[in-house]
Amino acid sequence: MPPTLASLVHHSALKLTVRAGEERLATPVRWAHASELADPVPYMEGGELLLITALKLDAEDPEAMRRYVRRLGQAGVAGLGFAVGVHYATIPDALVDAAAEEGLPLLEVPRRTPFLAISKAVSAAISAEQYQAVTAGFAAQRDLTKQALGGGPAGLLAALAGQVDGWAALYDATGAVVAAAPEWAARRAARLTPEVERLHARTPPASLVVGGEADRVELHTLGTSRRPRAALAVGTGAPLGTAERYAVHSAIALLTLTTERSRSLHEAEQRVGAAVLRMLLAGEPEHARTAAGSLYGDLLDAPYRLIIAEAASATAARAHADGRTAPHAAPRPVDAPRPVTGERAVAAPVRAGEPPAGPLAALAEHVVAAAARAGEALLVVPDGERLVLLTADGGAAARACVGYAAALDQARTTGQAPAGRTDEPVMGLSAPAGPIAAATAYRQAEQALSVARRRGRALVEHEEVATGSVVQLLSDDAVRAFADGLLRALREHDATGRGDLVASLRAWLSRHGQWDAAAAELGVHRHTLRYRMRRVEEILGRSLDDPDVRMELWLALKATSGTE
Repeated sequence: MPPTLASLVHHSALKLTVRAGEERLATPVRWAHASELADPVPYMEGGELLLITALKLDAEDPEAMRRYVRRLGQAGVAGLGFAVGVHYATIPDALVDAAAEEGLPLLEVPRRTPFLAISKAVSAAISAEQYQAVTAGFAAQRDLTKQALGGGPAGLLAALAGQVDGWAALYDATGAVVAAAPEWAARRAARLTPEVERLHARTPPASLVVGGEADRVELHTLGTSRRPRAALAVGTGAPLGTAERYAVHSAIALLTLTTERSRSLHEAEQRVGAAVLRMLLAGEPEHARTAAGSLYGDLLDAPYRLIIAEAASATAARAHADGRTAPHAAPRPVDAPRPVTGERAVAAPVRAGEPPAGPLAALAEHVVAAAARAGEALLVVPDGERLVLLTADGGAAARACVGYAAALDQARTTGQAPAGRTDEPVMGLSAPAGPIAAATAYRQAEQALSVARRRGRALVEHEEVATGSVVQLLSDDAVRAFADGLLRALREHDATGRGDLVASLRAWLSRHGQWDAAAAELGVHRHTLRYRMRRVEEILGRSLDDPDVRMELWLALKATSGTE
């Protein structure tokens, strides 16, 4: 506790006497300061014991003393010490009455007690209080370190809650609560997720105080990267004291060490992960399993899904090329990945080298957090403008991807997408695969990604591409524009009333070029139909004997069938 007016009055060597303001002797004293200025307030910070001899004061003027004492009270001065036997033999009644009226403690300082002795007493008491706080802080640091080594983040939070006589909670990069102490604090901490998300938007290190005096919560970012990887909440019923502040700072340092892995270890895991994925794509699952060891062992022992994600801006630049990509092209090489396994996923960085930009970083954080909470192994591979994820089939990470995409689609369809958020991820999800089929899974994810681009959706699963009619793949604007251009000359001919070439072409193609069957369907003579098909060839400048031409025309008719 800092020194108070009461402790100074009870100091046997000072011999101070209370003349007014007895009810406020518990006021803490931040410092003792001597000043003979008629108005010392501009040089005060509040909390001082002001020591005077009334050298420049008319201490016997009641009105002047009321103004003087009132100004001291408004400035937050803790108390007034008046030295008797210097300019006044006793404290003038005008000053005593003004102090009593204002409620400002007034202490009589005897002639044999120098102001320096009072200043030394205050300084010694403050130093003792600070030393006690530092000692308590070091003790708290030792206890927190012991708990962190033995019980992990959960043990550290429990110790911290005891140190501050409150509660503590740990959040992941998405603002979800991953641990809290005591247990009931998890519900209180969950209500602060919007504030944690607001804190994550700041440049770390950052902190935020929410709530009132009876329910005060401090929020602190954890980690040293440009994007916070976790956050700590500390709830108390009053502002933190010096010892409690030491404990909180120690907890922040220890949790940062817990959540931050060394760069060399991180880079080594990146290289291992990159090698594992390359071996899988090269068809060497046994070598990949050996290289993975305990990092990815669980992930390779069960069916997994491969997900390829890229920002919408990247998909736009790549879309036309994807339409010409060979269906069995070799998977593109990948850069160094970032593995996440079990508990480490809470705080592991989302980047390999530099973090993924904007929307991919948000997606990665969301999926990493889901895997961490479920204790799943997860491989995240930054791949140029893409992000490649290897996740357990049916696991929390895969569900998180699907849910994330569904939320994006919902926001777009309802017009509730956040302002400025136009470059959201686009994802392709492979079918379940095993270690021997990684290359196939990669191609499936690329195919699904290509379809997602054309359909304007956040995510497409390969099952949607592999099942149903191929006609569904024609339902995008680029295909319809191609079809309209191919058939435009025939429609313009029909619009003049000189024949029904489009309907005749459709009937002839649907009957596989059988003249009699197609003519019967149209209700015309087969010679009439032959004439119309010759006109189609003349107008288009293409031969219907070419199977590629017949295929393109049939697909164009199917793509535009809903617009006619």
